[in-house]
Amino acid sequence: MSVDDANPRRDLAAKIKPDVPHAARMWNYWMGGKDNFEADRAAGDAVAAVYPAIVTMATESRKFLNRAVSYLAGEAGIDQFLDIGTGLPTMQNTHEIAQGIAPQSRIVYVDNDPLVLVHARALLRNTTPEGVTTYVDGDYNEPEQILEDAANVLDFTRPIAVMFMGVLGYLADLEEMRSIVTRVVDALPSGSYIVLWDGTDTGEAVSEGADQLEESGAVPYYLRSLEELRSIFDGLELVEPGLAPITHWHNDTEADPIDAHGAVARKP
Repeated sequence: MSVDDANPRRDLAAKIKPDVPHAARMWNYWMGGKDNFEADRAAGDAVAAVYPAIVTMATESRKFLNRAVSYLAGEAGIDQFLDIGTGLPTMQNTHEIAQGIAPQSRIVYVDNDPLVLVHARALLRNTTPEGVTTYVDGDYNEPEQILEDAANVLDFTRPIAVMFMGVLGYLADLEEMRSIVTRVVDALPSGSYIVLWDGTDTGEAVSEGADQLEESGAVPYYLRSLEELRSIFDGLELVEPGLAPITHWHNDTEADPIDAHGAVARKP
């Protein structure tokens, strides 16, 4: 259900739990934002104490999003985006990048966190007269409902880019993760794209950080092996350089690798 429909939810603010660490708010804190509470900052500091690179990961993940959307809206000619699990608006967002390159771009944001939805209503607005920017209250565990809602805005007879930016690591079951992505891909026309990154078990410190996250009371995050993450893209055509550290994907500047890998892949 869209939060800007005829009967918008009036109790979003009441559902926010400031005393429980929440992923979207912690990432906002690591990126230097102000939309977080003491519980989020305490949990964020605890994770950063054992894995300082989490702060870099947070900012670099947004830079990866920027580069991926720029590639898709520019070189690939995509002007429809479905951003699932968008998180709190911060830095440059999908619609700002896409509409800056292709003004007619249509963007549907999806999240089910009340704080995200409150901010989306205020901040996720069109940047061009011909573009469309909207958001739906949806859970990625129910992809069919998300696709049904998105079809009110996006044309599923034309290519669409679907984005899962660091959100599927909250699923404990790898097969469930594969199922969600597969069900979304199956609904897309040929020429569509999937953009996905997640944290990877490529270092001891990142594993300690994941353990600390769970101990802090936040929702656990499950790191994937590179082989597991690569399997999500089976049947799709990976855009060069394929699955890579998010700091390296289409990045002309020298950057250290990080324990987060992602890719952009095309549906044949």
